Amino acid sequence: MNLNQLETLITISKTMSFRKAGEILNLTQPAVSAQIKSLEDEFKTVLIDRNQPVTLTDSGQVFLEHAEIILQTVEDLKQRLSDLNQTPQGHIHLGTTTSIAIQILPRVLSYFQNQFPLIKTTIHSMTTSQIMHSVENGTIDIGITYLFDKHPALESSVLYYDTFELVVAPDHPLARFAHVPIERLHELPLIMLSPETAGRRFVDQILKQLYITPQVVMELSSSEEVKRMVELNLGAAIISKMSIQSELRLGTLKMIKVNELEISHPVGVVYKSGRYLSSALHQFLEDLKGMQEIQFIGSE
Repeated sequence: MNLNQLETLITISKTMSFRKAGEILNLTQPAVSAQIKSLEDEFKTVLIDRNQPVTLTDSGQVFLEHAEIILQTVEDLKQRLSDLNQTPQGHIHLGTTTSIAIQILPRVLSYFQNQFPLIKTTIHSMTTSQIMHSVENGTIDIGITYLFDKHPALESSVLYYDTFELVVAPDHPLARFAHVPIERLHELPLIMLSPETAGRRFVDQILKQLYITPQVVMELSSSEEVKRMVELNLGAAIISKMSIQSELRLGTLKMIKVNELEISHPVGVVYKSGRYLSSALHQFLEDLKGMQEIQFIGSE
C-alpha cells in the first residue's frame, strides 16, 4: 500500500468515476484500476462496486475513513517538520461572518501579511453557527465571530465588543429622532437577518422578552444585504453597530438609540481545543489575541 493508492480511492469516492478520478490525478484509467485492484488484493476484499455509477462497498467505506485519517496524519507530519525551521509558514483557513470580513479583517490581514509573507490565508464567509461547527469538525482552522454560546470542544478569546442598533434610511419617518422607546418597534416594518444567524437570534430573544411583535417584511443572509435594503427605505433594521460605521460616516444610514438594545456582545476568535497548532496558526492566534480593541474598532 502507498499514499498514491489512498489518494486514488478518495478521489474515486468523490467523483464516482474511474475516468474522472484519472483526469484529476493525471493518471490513465487503467492505472487507476490497477491501483485499486492492488489495494483489494493486498487487503483481500472488494472496495469498489464497479457498476455505474461507481460506489464504495461497505469495506470500501471503512477503508475510506482510515485512508483519510492516514493522509491527514501525513500532512500533520509534514507541517510539524516544516515548523522545525522556526519560520512561520503554512495555510490558514479562517471562517467569519460577512460583516466582520469586510469591516475587521482588512486591517488585521494587512498587518499580518506584511509581517509573515509565507503564510497564506483563505477566508470563508459563513454564519456564527456554521463557524462553530466548521471549527469543531476541522473544516476551518479558526473562526472570528460572536461568542454568544460556550462550546466545550472549542477555545475562545475575546477580541472586542459590539452592540446591535436600530438603523433607518435618512428619509424614514423615525430618522428625525435620536432616541426612541422600545415600544415604537411594535408593528414596525423590519428587514431582518435570516433566522440561523446569531444577530437574528439576539434580536428575536430581546423582542420576545419585551413582548414586541415586529412586522418582518424581508429576511436576508448578511448584514451587507440588510444595509442595502434599508438604504432604499424598504424598512428599518437592527444590526451590528460595527457593520454600519461606513454608512454612518457617509450619511446613507441613520442610527437611532433604543435603550433595551444597548447590550455589549463579545466578538472573538475560536479554535478547537487540543489541536496541533502549526507555526502559522500559532503566530496568527498570538498576534490576533495581542491586538488592542481599538485596532479592531478604530475608524478606517
